[in-house]
Amino acid sequence: MTTLMDRLLRQCVADIPHERTMDSISLEREGGITIASKVTSISWKENELNMVDTPGHADFGGEVERVVGMVEGAILVVDAGEGPLAQTKFVLVKALKYGLRPILLLNKVDRPAVSEERCNEVESLVFDLFANLGATEEQLDFPVLYASAKEGWASSTFTKDPPANSKNMSQLLDAIITHVPPPKASLDAPFQMLVSMMEKDFYLGRILTGRVASGVIHVGDRVHGLRSAESGVVKIEEGKVLKLMKKKGTNMVLIDSAGAGDIVSMAGMTSPSIGHTIANVEVMNALPTVELDPPTISMTFGVNDSPLAGRDGSHLTGGKIGDRLMAEAETNLAINVIPGLSESYEVQGRGELQLGILIENMRREGFELSVSPPKVMYKTVKGEKLEPIEEVIIEINEEHVGLIMEALSHRRAEVVDMGPVPGNIGRTRLSLTCPSRGLVGYRSVFSSDTRGTGFMHRAFLTYAKHRGQLGNVRKGVLVSMGYGTITAHALMSLEARGTLFVTPGMETYDGMIVGEHSRDSDLDVNPVRTKELTNVRAASKDENVRLTPPRLLTLEEAIGYVASDELIEVTPKAIRLRKRYLDVNKRKAMSKRPKE
Repeated sequence: MTTLMDRLLRQCVADIPHERTMDSISLEREGGITIASKVTSISWKENELNMVDTPGHADFGGEVERVVGMVEGAILVVDAGEGPLAQTKFVLVKALKYGLRPILLLNKVDRPAVSEERCNEVESLVFDLFANLGATEEQLDFPVLYASAKEGWASSTFTKDPPANSKNMSQLLDAIITHVPPPKASLDAPFQMLVSMMEKDFYLGRILTGRVASGVIHVGDRVHGLRSAESGVVKIEEGKVLKLMKKKGTNMVLIDSAGAGDIVSMAGMTSPSIGHTIANVEVMNALPTVELDPPTISMTFGVNDSPLAGRDGSHLTGGKIGDRLMAEAETNLAINVIPGLSESYEVQGRGELQLGILIENMRREGFELSVSPPKVMYKTVKGEKLEPIEEVIIEINEEHVGLIMEALSHRRAEVVDMGPVPGNIGRTRLSLTCPSRGLVGYRSVFSSDTRGTGFMHRAFLTYAKHRGQLGNVRKGVLVSMGYGTITAHALMSLEARGTLFVTPGMETYDGMIVGEHSRDSDLDVNPVRTKELTNVRAASKDENVRLTPPRLLTLEEAIGYVASDELIEVTPKAIRLRKRYLDVNKRKAMSKRPKE
């Protein structure tokens, strides 16, 4: 999708600084995923097209919900090899609900496995998907294009190699102009705009971005911010437009005025935020705001209180952590922050990936935190406990089916459908429904179980009756009972007990988790034991300690790994796992209490 944006920009704007221009956040470039929605505009044959690049991942659904009201049409990009996936459906529901008429673009047609029959299959799968989601007759009559974003061409007929003079994106741009209606908005009406994005700038203060719903705006106009409350429309603040900006291609350009249908960014107001209306001073009605899906998962962020706290980070206090989380909740609609007990904050979001990215960003900014494992948000309806259930689609080699089915049955998954993957011999596709809490941390286990050959897509489906306790999802852990530097001599004797997470030379403390036990119970070990020195020296006796390389957990794996009585200690330089209660006796006392 982002590569496709690149090609469109490259065709209409002279130069692009680098590949995947729209992914401007460093984490997006490293992970190769889109995290936040981005807006830009291009000119094509006397028309100006405003475009929004949205994430496809269900965890970032809030990004899609808030921009879907800014557009008149959508291009649904489907991989011609894979066909529509769980998350395709997720984004599509939003677009259809707003009455958009999507254009179907089958991407990656240049791959050897993709034939015209396969494209027709995918097209009918997408048609069925539209129909099941309740699309109107008009929406079902969608145009289909074939493209290879990587090679930079789109075609209205199936081809693997278009003629040289049409190896470009013009057919897609023409299709957009034919099928997407121009905005139905009046330039003579008074000015109104709904804020869809917000960022803070060091010089300009708050920059509000949105699509002008009606009227014209000039630099220097007096405007005010409005929001709908239960008592009626409330005025937030009056101010004047100091700067107007518009993204053209890859540059922000200053403009003097803009009219209905334009997507612009303005500076000059200090209080309005996402979902509020900016309008001329005489207008007193607010535009309708976006409905958001509820959060499904929550984690508690608190001050890092481990014995190694304060060594790497510069932001350590509860107040600083709270301010940073509040600032995040203001610009990111899909995150809620609720202050909790003793300088801790409950952060609610859509999934562990979304919250993992927030933690990674904070870590890079110099924060130290302790983070509790993700908890699922339950609902109680008529005295019955409901939990979020996700739809999971898995494609794996046949030899892994038994292993994956067993692992997922421990996680309370139920198989809906199972069958071979068309076009791929020896691959099986499984459709399942599984509680969100069972899928926490499953992704890394899944990739190691399938040796990296499987792929899994998941998206929130519904709230349903609680499915009971999970089976054995993970083994016990090795817990340190010494403080200091880990020695190779001590680890040598611990190797037989399980998998280690640490290397010699790392620091440890009482209650820190240094490895996974090979059994289901926790084991207290001493990783800092040194060798007893005697006056008899054997030549090269201490050098030949050979250790198996440890399993160093990434932040994402750690979030999925920790159990309810454990925490993750996150600092700019390290990610450590620890028990919530560092003292052995306290842990023993607490373990006798019933679990929730």
